[in-house]
Amino acid sequence: MSLKLFDLTGQRALITGSSQGIGFALARGLTAAGATIVLNGRDNAKLQTAAETLRGEGATVDTLPFDVTDHDAAKQAVDRFEAETGPIDILVNNAGMQHRTALEDFPADAFERLLQTNIASVFHVGQACARHMIKRGKGKIVNIASVQTALARPGIAPYTATKGAVANLTKGMATDWAQHGLQCNALAPGYFDTPLNAALVSDPEFSAWLAKRTPAGRWGNVDELVGTCIFLSSNASSFVNGTTVFVDGGITASL
Repeated sequence: MSLKLFDLTGQRALITGSSQGIGFALARGLTAAGATIVLNGRDNAKLQTAAETLRGEGATVDTLPFDVTDHDAAKQAVDRFEAETGPIDILVNNAGMQHRTALEDFPADAFERLLQTNIASVFHVGQACARHMIKRGKGKIVNIASVQTALARPGIAPYTATKGAVANLTKGMATDWAQHGLQCNALAPGYFDTPLNAALVSDPEFSAWLAKRTPAGRWGNVDELVGTCIFLSSNASSFVNGTTVFVDGGITASL
């Protein structure tokens, strides 16, 4: 009986930025729990490749290419999908980007791109999906935060600001939408081996530092995020709202 709480059969999940990295891993993981998947990204060719990979593994997959930083595009895409295909029961706001430069030299245009990609997109897509979820009286929103939601590191101050904002927007979503039957939470990965972190993964000095700094002593594997995402997307988290769950090997727990 308890395992049925985690069963996502009959649920449809939209994962933004899901053609690679964490988004793709979460899409694959939600599929294994029974969900049908809607992949999103701006590069349609990469999106189709990802979709074919999952279909080859037996998944039911749709694609919904749109720019998550464009409010109107997000609304139109979600509204059209809901009308033509069916409800989006679960939203995973995963799309994100990084830019590493010392704060005193950080380009203003890069700062604006980070704001739009990492935080404005959570509002745009979150609102578009929530309007339909509210009408149905239920829905799950999982926003991908970061270890930088709680900690700063040199060279990524604007990224840190955006991920702190993700946690607070998540609290705001829960405060406004829990009364309508929605659960809105954030999943905060620590340091994972992803395309976004490729420069750090390939740096032996950084990897050695990370191993010493993280109690688990290693980089995370993206598959290790799946269990928490399934929990936050399922009936198992029916009274969990506005929280940020860190999946970080203990790095935020230790000095």
